[in-house]
Amino acid sequence: MGENICIRVLADPVQIRQCKEEIKAKQRAFGKLGNVLSLAGNEVRLKILYLLNSEKELCPCDLSDILQMSIPAVSQHLRKMKDGGLIEARKVGQTIFYSVCPEHMKTLRPFFKQIRDVNTKQEVV
Repeated sequence: MGENICIRVLADPVQIRQCKEEIKAKQRAFGKLGNVLSLAGNEVRLKILYLLNSEKELCPCDLSDILQMSIPAVSQHLRKMKDGGLIEARKVGQTIFYSVCPEHMKTLRPFFKQIRDVNTKQEVV
């Protein structure tokens, strides 16, 4: 009951071949975007990315204070995103400042806009 069944009368072999070729040709892009979305898909990491985008760069202590999390917990998220190539680090003396890698801003910007828009709509109500 409720099982979806596909009953195809005629397959379009040209369409299927073209789609397979397109997926294969874009495999690297799917992998890169999948990685970005996987890393950004965690709520805490999305908050960190949002803050890094808004403030341009922050250190783990700043993020710890803002998010009310321990520095080790924040650092673990930062490490995952840095290892995944989503953020970059800049050291000044003993302090490490993190920022979003510019090449990922085009992908992430629509998510940040949606977050800002939701907050704006809630404030108006």
